[in-house]
Amino acid sequence: MADFYTPAQRQLQDEFDTRGLADRLVEAIITDELTAQQTAFIHSRNMFFLSTIDERGFPSASYKGGAPGFVRVPDTRSLVFPSYDGTGMFMSLGNIEAKTKVGLLFIDFETPQRMRVRGEARLLREGPMLAGYPGAKVAVEVSIERIWQNCPRYVHKMQPVEQSPYVPAADGSVQLALWKRIDMVQDVLSETDRAEARSIGLIDIAEYEARVARGELV
Repeated sequence: MADFYTPAQRQLQDEFDTRGLADRLVEAIITDELTAQQTAFIHSRNMFFLSTIDERGFPSASYKGGAPGFVRVPDTRSLVFPSYDGTGMFMSLGNIEAKTKVGLLFIDFETPQRMRVRGEARLLREGPMLAGYPGAKVAVEVSIERIWQNCPRYVHKMQPVEQSPYVPAADGSVQLALWKRIDMVQDVLSETDRAEARSIGLIDIAEYEARVARGELV
C-alpha cells in the first residue's frame, strides 16, 4: 500500500497536516480484496457511479442502474456489471476500451454508507457472464486493485420511490426509451426502434423536455 497516494495528494496532506491520518486510513480500511460484508453490500445495490478516463485525459462520470444485484462478484478480486441500451455515445465503454482504469462509487442512501472501488476493466462481448444479463449489449469485468469504505456523513438520507421501468425483464425485453420517440432522431435510429417508435407515437423535442421536467419517463 506504500504507493497508494500520489505526490500531489501527499503535498496536500502535508499542507493541511493530515499525512498521519491518511497513512492510518490506508492501514485500517484500504484492501485489495472484497470481504463478505462488502460483497453483500454490492449485491444489494441497484445503482452506482462509474468514472472513466478518455484518450485525451478527460474524466467522465456516469450513473449505472439496474435491478438489485445487477453488479455481481464472481470472486473477491473482481466484479461484473452489464451495459444496457443507452444513447449510443459509448462514452464510458469507449474510455474503458482505450484506458481500462475505472473507479466505482456505491452508495446506500437509506442507511447512509458508501464504498469506493478502483481497478482495471475490460469489455465482455460474449461468454457466460454476458449471457447472464438478458438485454445487455456487453458486460464489463473489473479486476479490483483497491477497495475502501468512505465516511458517510455527507450522504443525504433518501428513500427510493420505484424502480426504473427500463430495467430489462427476465427475458431481456425492455420498453422503448422515451427519447427514441422524438421526431428529430428517427432517421438515425435502427429500423426496429424506428418502427416501434412510430407504432407508439412520435413526439417533438418540446414534449419530451416537458415530460422529463414532470418526471414522466415513459
